[in-house]
Amino acid sequence: MQFSSKLAIATHILLVIAEFSEKEKVTSDVIAGSTNVNPVIIRNMLLKLQDAKIIQTKAGVGGSELTKPLNKITLKDIFYAVEEDKDLFKFHSNPNEDCPVGRNIHKLLDKRFDNAKEVMFDELSKITLDQLKFELDKLIKK
Repeated sequence: MQFSSKLAIATHILLVIAEFSEKEKVTSDVIAGSTNVNPVIIRNMLLKLQDAKIIQTKAGVGGSELTKPLNKITLKDIFYAVEEDKDLFKFHSNPNEDCPVGRNIHKLLDKRFDNAKEVMFDELSKITLDQLKFELDKLIKK
C-alpha cells in the first residue's frame, strides 16, 4: 500500500470514528463497511493509530474512540502514525559513479526532493481533522 492510500484510509477511519462514536460502537467491521477495506487492514491501522495515541480501542467489540480533540490531530500526525517508511523520495543509494548521470543524480535531485517533502509536510500540518469534519458535515447535509 502506498503512503497516500495509507494516509487516506487512516483519515477515513478517524472521520468514521468522529462521525459515529457518540451514537454507536465503532468497530473494525463498521469502519470496513465505510471504507470497503478488509477488516484485517483496518485493525492494523487501528493499532498504529492507537500506538500514536490518536485513538483508543477497547478489546472485543468495544469499538474505537478518539483520544484527542479533532483540532489537535493533523494530517501530518496521521501520516506519521501509519506510514512505516517516512522517506517519500527514496531511490537507489548507489548509482554508478562511472556514469555522468549516476555520479550527479543525488546532487541534482536530493535538495529538490527534500524541499518538496518539506512543503508537503508543512501543508499536512495545517489541515486538522476538525476542518475535515466540518467540511464533511456540510457535504452530508447536501
